[in-house]
Amino acid sequence: MLTSRPRVTLAMSDRTRAELLTPPLLTRLHEVAQTDPAVLVQDFADPRHRALLAGTDILLTGWGVPAVDGAALERMPRLGAIVHGAGSVKGFIGPGVFERGVLVSSAAAANAVPVAEFTIAAIIFAAKRVTRFVHALRTHRAAGALDLAVTGVGGHGLTIGVVGASRIGRRVIAALHGLQMSVLLADPTVDRADAATLGADLVDLDELLHRANIVTLHAPSVPETRHLLDARRLGLLSDGATVINTARGALIDTAALTAELVSGRLDAVLDVTDPEPLPPDSPLFDLPNVLLTPHIAGALGNEVTRLGELAVTEIERLTAGLPLAHPVHAADLERIA
Repeated sequence: MLTSRPRVTLAMSDRTRAELLTPPLLTRLHEVAQTDPAVLVQDFADPRHRALLAGTDILLTGWGVPAVDGAALERMPRLGAIVHGAGSVKGFIGPGVFERGVLVSSAAAANAVPVAEFTIAAIIFAAKRVTRFVHALRTHRAAGALDLAVTGVGGHGLTIGVVGASRIGRRVIAALHGLQMSVLLADPTVDRADAATLGADLVDLDELLHRANIVTLHAPSVPETRHLLDARRLGLLSDGATVINTARGALIDTAALTAELVSGRLDAVLDVTDPEPLPPDSPLFDLPNVLLTPHIAGALGNEVTRLGELAVTEIERLTAGLPLAHPVHAADLERIA
């Protein structure tokens, strides 16, 4: 049971703390909890933090948090909740956390906002063939030398294939409603009625790839989804189709995608890759039909404040005796990114 004014310990990097917890958010945190924002735990075995961890009721985590394994839990006998001010908890939460009944919350819902925004921008740019036009402009150095009357350019009437009805996937579908584009959805956890409620036509993945002009991935990285887009499935895409990946690099067979992109048959917008980063000699860096970004779709800069707001609100809920608004359960680990 959490005390009325619990001890909140921060476990994250210096940079994360600065971006995540603005002065107004620190003021709110101090009003409901005991905390020292100057002390950041980045190693649960550090003897300097022994007393602090022993008295910790809530762990407020962010990027840079060490693994909360069995040994870490032994050092935090009072721990009642972990509130993660970032996206997935999969990389640092051990099974012992749930076995001990520790509550877990994540700011993944807040992080979904900028990823969905980035994805919509990528879809619009892909429809306009922006990457190819930018390359041509850099090559010819004069707009007059470009052929702007290219068939197949523009978003009106395109079919967008969304793979995965995740938080981000659902936001993308909702945003596409105003763009006069048809939306297909492939997700084995969703039925046709649910898809219709979202505003998408539910189809299997192969049909989606065959019909879509642009495919955007929003599935988790689990063993079943590794190389979800392999050589066979990439071959189902029509000539000129675009693949967008803001999820996880392992969803695509990089070698197979590279072959398609080098041939010029497909386009791609890749915010994540496998491996990440790509080796310096990868041809993807220089292709005119590829837009590579360095994993920036998620919250950056002032966008991180949105995650901090969610995390502090979750702690306020706990201290008021309310349930978490964004809980993560043990069973969720099998399907989250």
